Amino acid sequence: MAMQNSIHPIGPNGASMSTRELLEAAADEVWRPYMYHQTFDGADAAQIVAEDGQQPSVHSSDALCCGTFGELLQGQLPVGSVRDPHFLVTMPIALFARAHFMPIAGTRSVTVYPPHKVKAKRLAENLVIALGSSGGILLLQSELPEGKGLASSSADLVAAARSIACSFKHKVRTSLIEKLMAEIEPSDGVMYPGVVAYQQRACSLISFLGQMPPLAIVGIDEGGTVETVDYDQRRGEISASHRAEYRQLLDNARIAIPRGDTATIGRIATASALLHQERAPKEHLNTMLKASEASDALGVIVAHSGTMIGILLDRMAADFPRKLRSVLAHVSPFDNSPKIYLTMTGRR
Repeated sequence: MAMQNSIHPIGPNGASMSTRELLEAAADEVWRPYMYHQTFDGADAAQIVAEDGQQPSVHSSDALCCGTFGELLQGQLPVGSVRDPHFLVTMPIALFARAHFMPIAGTRSVTVYPPHKVKAKRLAENLVIALGSSGGILLLQSELPEGKGLASSSADLVAAARSIACSFKHKVRTSLIEKLMAEIEPSDGVMYPGVVAYQQRACSLISFLGQMPPLAIVGIDEGGTVETVDYDQRRGEISASHRAEYRQLLDNARIAIPRGDTATIGRIATASALLHQERAPKEHLNTMLKASEASDALGVIVAHSGTMIGILLDRMAADFPRKLRSVLAHVSPFDNSPKIYLTMTGRR
């Protein structure tokens, strides 16, 4: 069965966790995701600095930012209800981007590793200019695959900003980070703790909804990548009737999340996935819906601007291990390597 072969992307010092370890962690009410984040190897960092040929100051800082499994809900609100009707509701998961910034006196440029992280370079250089601080070297590591709808870019940017701010002991307003991010691309709202309703285009908070209850998501990847800016520019408008549905779903989320109402949370995610299907179809959505129903799971969730589909489970339920095995058994015939993601719950 798939359980013997499936792995989870997080592990001590970057190693993968086996399904057995994951099941034990998922069943632990006080599971601490920060125990499992990646760390920077001191020798690797020293080599990068040596190759760069510049001398960093002794003040450097690490920072983290979690990703999100697609969105609990994403769509458009009725015209006139908010300044920008495009919105999403986050689904924070315990996968992280990590940044390590080393200032270098006398420069405003920022050298980023790996070099293809050009969005993080742009934000970092704009931030040090805004703070009147020096540039330096920015190291990035991430457990979030790119182009899949797990907020990899947003997490990189937020982790980079946090690391730079900590290096200079600056208290940076979230509004400044949002302004700088809005100049680069739509954001997933991961700069806020917990679950938020967020205007991704304007990079502006609508409201804080609370903490997500402890859920597990059995996720599959349909393949390929989606570029956030390109997707956002080509997606169309939504009908007035569907906008009203999104408004009702958001109102339901405002009630369900603070109450930890996992059944309603599952229905909201499923409704949003179905509403989005006519705009950006997921090939395996119907199959995942059938697997969810056959396993008595909470429902399905998608990366609306990504390639991921997941099945939601309440990991505090007494029958969680049985349902998890059932979902894996139903999914394995069409995807033999599903991953299991755990929500961030606010417990530390």
